[in-house]
Amino acid sequence: MPEDPFTTPEILISGTGISAKYGGRSVLHDIDIAVSRNEFVTLIGPNGSGKTTLVRMLLGLEKPATGVINTAANMRVGYSPQSLAIDPTLPLSVGRFLKLSGVSETIRLEEVLNSVGAPAVLNQEVRLLSGGEQKRVMLARALLGDPDLLVLDEPTANLDIHGRTEFYKLIGTIRDEQACGILLVSHDLDLVMSSTDKVVCINGHVCCSGKPDAVSQNPAYLDLFGEAASRVAVYRHHHEHNHA
Repeated sequence: MPEDPFTTPEILISGTGISAKYGGRSVLHDIDIAVSRNEFVTLIGPNGSGKTTLVRMLLGLEKPATGVINTAANMRVGYSPQSLAIDPTLPLSVGRFLKLSGVSETIRLEEVLNSVGAPAVLNQEVRLLSGGEQKRVMLARALLGDPDLLVLDEPTANLDIHGRTEFYKLIGTIRDEQACGILLVSHDLDLVMSSTDKVVCINGHVCCSGKPDAVSQNPAYLDLFGEAASRVAVYRHHHEHNHA
């Protein structure tokens, strides 16, 4: 079914005029960002550009120095951080780790693990999982609450190109099947540009934002990422269907 061009998308979360300071030093300045339902927004920028700080402020984990953050009523958020902070000597099974979310029904845990492509790890120890399996388990935990908004901070870090490609496909499938919004932080310029609906490029402030093909040609983006940016090829994903 084609999307109704006159329907206003439901904005799940937005930040307007967001600024942050640490020790008197400006980290973020006058940032505007929003994520709607069924929308895949990717936040990019060099190391130290303030991406994780911005995400934490949007999630209410830190308070901005200035600005306003609004969220949809009764919005459920699923969050997957960059890495698991678990003692490598701790014999913690995947099942026990997932139950820390408050969901304890084994059938539900198996259902979510299957949906992220990790159907056989429920009884394995977290510390013995491969990098790809860990990422999928973290994604499964974020999905257990049936989120309206899924927030993923560098979800493909330390994965090879095949693993990153497959993970981005999985994220797109989840968005389509669950009709959720996605806010993703990433350094994968090539995969970001071929997977996402909107790109927000920051370096303390918003350098540029918009559809991937427009951002990939923006002088600010090219100046920021240099040669790496010039090699990015953009696949244009035309929204002539209903993700819901």
